[in-house]
Amino acid sequence: MSSTTRTEAPPRRTGEIVAACIGLVLSGLFLGGFAVVVNGADEQAFLADIYPAMTSAGIEVANPRAPAHAAQGDEAYRAARTLAGWFGFTLLGVLATNAVGIFLARRRPRRRIAGWWFLAAGLVCLIGSQLILYPVAFLFFLAAGMFAVRKIPQPESIGAPE
Repeated sequence: MSSTTRTEAPPRRTGEIVAACIGLVLSGLFLGGFAVVVNGADEQAFLADIYPAMTSAGIEVANPRAPAHAAQGDEAYRAARTLAGWFGFTLLGVLATNAVGIFLARRRPRRRIAGWWFLAAGLVCLIGSQLILYPVAFLFFLAAGMFAVRKIPQPESIGAPE
């Protein structure tokens, strides 16, 4: 009798990839949305519409101790544009690390290297958003933790002599 090997379908990391994709969509929505809205508004529209909404939400981008005059509006506008640029840069980092993680999770699901990339995506999201998007970063940490906990056995040959 000849020994045969049965090839099984490669294992899937669906839970990990879904958690990472949800985190990717939410970070794109929040980080990218803020960057697009703030960079798309001129200073008058920012001061009339966006800045009051930000201050009512508890987000202070200007020095609250500065005297209330036109310079404070200019300072708030520049600070918000800087924050939008930082969020845009953070989004690029999250996209890059998450894309590598998803690629490796699909290509080599038995290896845990993709979990390290998801961990990096979570750290970039957390630090880049200045700890604001910790619920979104948690999704990346969840995907990384699932890679650490879930073990996929190596394929075995069937019919091999014992």
